[in-house]
Amino acid sequence: MESYNQGASKQEIDSRIIKLQEQLSKQDIDGALILQKSDFFYFSGTLQQGWLYVPAHSKPILMIFKDYDRAKAESPIESVISIISPKEIPDVIRDMGYKAPSNIGMELDVLPTNLFFQYKGIFKNAEIRDISIAIRFIRAIKSPYEIELMQKSASMSDTVVAKVPELLEVGKTEVELAGEIEAFARSLGHQGLIRMRLWGSEIFYGHIMSGASAAVPSYMASPTGGYGPGVATSQGAGFTKIRKNEPVLVDYVFALNGYLSDHARIFSIGELSSDFLKAHDAMLTIQRAAMEAGVPGMATGELYESMVQKAKSLGYEEYFMGVGDRKIRFTGHGIGLELDEFPFIAKGQTLALEKGMTLALEPKAIMPKKGVVGIENTFVVTDNGLKSLAHYPENIVII
Repeated sequence: MESYNQGASKQEIDSRIIKLQEQLSKQDIDGALILQKSDFFYFSGTLQQGWLYVPAHSKPILMIFKDYDRAKAESPIESVISIISPKEIPDVIRDMGYKAPSNIGMELDVLPTNLFFQYKGIFKNAEIRDISIAIRFIRAIKSPYEIELMQKSASMSDTVVAKVPELLEVGKTEVELAGEIEAFARSLGHQGLIRMRLWGSEIFYGHIMSGASAAVPSYMASPTGGYGPGVATSQGAGFTKIRKNEPVLVDYVFALNGYLSDHARIFSIGELSSDFLKAHDAMLTIQRAAMEAGVPGMATGELYESMVQKAKSLGYEEYFMGVGDRKIRFTGHGIGLELDEFPFIAKGQTLALEKGMTLALEPKAIMPKKGVVGIENTFVVTDNGLKSLAHYPENIVII
């Protein structure tokens, strides 16, 4: 059997398990059964198909259906057991000498209803409680190990956009350009999969769009939409041909070893008109102000309002983060193993920023029938504000 990159160390996984157990004890929950892929990977260190049981006061049990040998090689958890059905879980808990749970925490924000009832049947005498919010809070604050991985992803984002000037050509379609950039990203180790937690959410690498097509709205929870290649996707790169003197938005996620970097830059073949240049400068000003304001203790909703007010004071309230009454009501989002983690820099949010949180800020100006300008970077919350993990120049790149 080949050796595997073990990923997170035993110390890292143990630290995560301890934090979860603290929450279980605080909420008087006997144990948590983890199924959701990102949570499962976060607490076990493997993505092999199975179930992770974390009792409040004992060592976790990793139960694997497929593939057991890979799970043993990948996960630092000591107790790894092969089972063929979730119906065996109560027996495994009993055989390990653990007390049968009278209640059990599960990720009810994402657990399908049919599976909820299946596990209600398996744990006949136990109440199922929601543990998802506690898990998302734990995952929101990144360890030095996680921040290092995200720094590597951000460096790859920089490398990808540095390739764009070589590939950008008049007459090339958005999807042609996207395919070339995606192939280059894969050669750098991009894992391909970009995970999101919100039900029904999906994205393929990100958004590459040019000119007016970048300002076309879509169903996506994003300030940008795009035509996409057809009605079955209706977002992102489409068959619009790139022209001179129009902004080209390259807003891509790099996914490396599980961890993400969200990153956007603007390119143009030839000079852009002054309205684009001024709007882009305004978005950079908004980002700088948010970086200074985003210190530990700052409420995420207040940071959002400060960005909106800054856009208003600069004269871009109408175009900031969309147009009309359906413009999005956030200016940033948490990021890590998933693209939509806590915290959300959004209207009405009261969660305070904490040191070690990671988030993407994306101030963008959407100018209908003309195009999109703006910026996106991935940041870590420090004592002195938000520190960008990316380093590629932020001004519009004129080719």
